[in-house]
Amino acid sequence: MSDILETIAESTRKRVEEAKLITPENLLREKAFALYKERGRNCSVSFREALASDGMSFICECKKASPSKGLIAADFPYLEIAKDYEAAGASAISVLTEPEWFKGDLKYLNEISGAVSIPTLRKDFTVSPYMIYEAYLNGASAVLLICSLLDGKTLEEYLKIAESLGLDALVEAHDSDEVKLAAGAGAKIIGVNNRDLRTFEVNASNCLRLRNEVPEGVLFVAESGIKTHEDIKILTENKVDAVLIGEALMTSSDKKAYLNKLKYG
Repeated sequence: MSDILETIAESTRKRVEEAKLITPENLLREKAFALYKERGRNCSVSFREALASDGMSFICECKKASPSKGLIAADFPYLEIAKDYEAAGASAISVLTEPEWFKGDLKYLNEISGAVSIPTLRKDFTVSPYMIYEAYLNGASAVLLICSLLDGKTLEEYLKIAESLGLDALVEAHDSDEVKLAAGAGAKIIGVNNRDLRTFEVNASNCLRLRNEVPEGVLFVAESGIKTHEDIKILTENKVDAVLIGEALMTSSDKKAYLNKLKYG
């Protein structure tokens, strides 16, 4: 698989088309906006507000598998994991919904969003507005938009759709051009992934290299390859607002203790 990202994206496009056969996009959109008109955003604290609090904010991930590691958690008590994250002081929870490579499911997002009081992020390969409507209807407070998959015009469109449903967007970049694309589209939260999604190789210093390219006033999130309290200290010193922690937490037998160790050493 020479380009893992595009392979996953193509599979996601097929998944969306299959979903549309069950619920057409216009009906899903109407349902989402009707619900938003009735109840507003999904969480009393927005995803952006949660990340903007003082000190380092932690986005903790519920992830059963990944293309690089295969099956991470054969036993996957996702509600228990999410509640442990919240109890340990997580700012938000990222929930994988991609079914083929990450063994995710929209039901995980729906149930976790209903079980915790902190914001949830739908972590998926957003290739259609349809997925943004799904995210809102399943309780998300934010969606992931990956610059490698979207041109500037599409990114702007998806940001506006998300905002119209009270959703924030974590706009993910991997290099300088993508950071500029995200900023130019009006992203309010930019995440720099240390993992190259085309090869899944990790360079832990990538986010530090790009930190100063993110405009003032835009929240900065470091993603992937963050494993120790020392990593957190370095990121804090470089004015990183939040970290997204996935495999390091998911492979820990005591997730609450591991998160506390990341925070306090």
